[in-house]
Amino acid sequence: MATILCVDDDQTISLLLAETLRQAGHEPLNAANVPEALAILARGTVDLIISDYRMPGNTGLDLLAHLEREGIDTPVIMMTGYASIEHAVASIKAGAVDYITKPVRAAQLGLAVDQALELVQLRRENAALKREIMEARSERQIIGESQAIRRAMQSAASAAPTRATVLLQGESGTGKELFARAIHELSERRDKPFIKLNCAALPEGLVESALFGHERGAFTGALKRVEGAFERAHGGTLLLDEISEMRLDLQAKLLRVLQEQEFERVGGTSPIRVDVRVIATTNRDLAAEATAGRFRQDLFFRLSVIPVRIPPLRERLEDIPVLAHRFALRAAADAGKDVTGIAPEALALLQQHEWPGNVRELQHVIERAVIMSSDAVLQARSLDAETFKNSRAEAGKQPEPAATNGATNGAGIPHDGVVLTSLSLDHAEEVLIAKALEVTRKNRTRAAALLGISVRTLRYKLNGPASSATSEAADD
Repeated sequence: MATILCVDDDQTISLLLAETLRQAGHEPLNAANVPEALAILARGTVDLIISDYRMPGNTGLDLLAHLEREGIDTPVIMMTGYASIEHAVASIKAGAVDYITKPVRAAQLGLAVDQALELVQLRRENAALKREIMEARSERQIIGESQAIRRAMQSAASAAPTRATVLLQGESGTGKELFARAIHELSERRDKPFIKLNCAALPEGLVESALFGHERGAFTGALKRVEGAFERAHGGTLLLDEISEMRLDLQAKLLRVLQEQEFERVGGTSPIRVDVRVIATTNRDLAAEATAGRFRQDLFFRLSVIPVRIPPLRERLEDIPVLAHRFALRAAADAGKDVTGIAPEALALLQQHEWPGNVRELQHVIERAVIMSSDAVLQARSLDAETFKNSRAEAGKQPEPAATNGATNGAGIPHDGVVLTSLSLDHAEEVLIAKALEVTRKNRTRAAALLGISVRTLRYKLNGPASSATSEAADD
């Protein structure tokens, strides 16, 4: 059943339309003119509009123009007693989806309504699909504006259009798989498969079969032929997660596949050729592993044609506000809560934490805070007490600034101090901010802590109200 608005100044025709639509299982609404129709549209959802072409005052074309101005995409069927090509062309050009003439026949009306409602359904499905795509892309979006993450993103973007293997190195929880997906989606292989194989999660005896597949009867339990990750990734990208955990004997077979682009299934005798781009990840120093003999050096060189280091979260503290806000909104949506932001004190506490679990740990902390808190704006008290025990203990202390060329006193200020050329408070503030940035080597987070203000306040003082508002909006 659809809700259909009929707009016609002729009451007899309106009643006839309403009865016909009601018999077809729809819910009709009637309006005698365009203003009445707009009032009905403002009150609730209408699936379809059937409007007369000519009416006293505003015409059906005026109604179409209003819908376009307001961004209302409800389909309109135009109806008139003056059948002419000019009216049909004018109606379709103005945005009508169909055109029928009076006297309206039930069969003609039913067909036009069915076709228009099918269009409504297609539009809704298309909108839902677009939302799903945007949500999926948002989930995989690499977030951050810090110099460290920008360098990694630039390296990934440069590697994406090529066929070269990429080695993503970084601690657990830094987002290596996210970078791998980004490289795939920026490449010409984006419409082909993206296959992930975790070398550390599979039992040792199954890794070879998982990589190359097996023939029926190749081993006990092999009841049918199975394609491996390389076959399934043909034409696309294969992500070998935690490559450092792979056995040395399998490393030799992997090297051959990378060089020859062919392999044999376990228990098979015929070579299989594939076109696969390989991306590998590791949370270890793979060069050191190769030097120590725990990883093949020739495979290391083959994998690290383009090495990309993913920075840990402690090296990109300035990205924490925008990451935390994104995680908070996502968690709030999943939990059905109304969370609008994060308090500055909570953000400051987040930026003082070392984050051994990196971005993954931050995400879990924010999700827990959203679930446990009843505040619209997450407060510092909502953060897990045990996680931030040390951070809270250090919050009242002066942090150690970065090393400087000159000697410093106990407060971390160089013995040469600061020089004021006037007694103006504004001048003193500028000098102190400049000195704090100098002492901390332009680390805004540490400089703000040294000055006893928040990072947001420091940004405000450095950039001014307009720039600060833009930066705050970006942080949120």
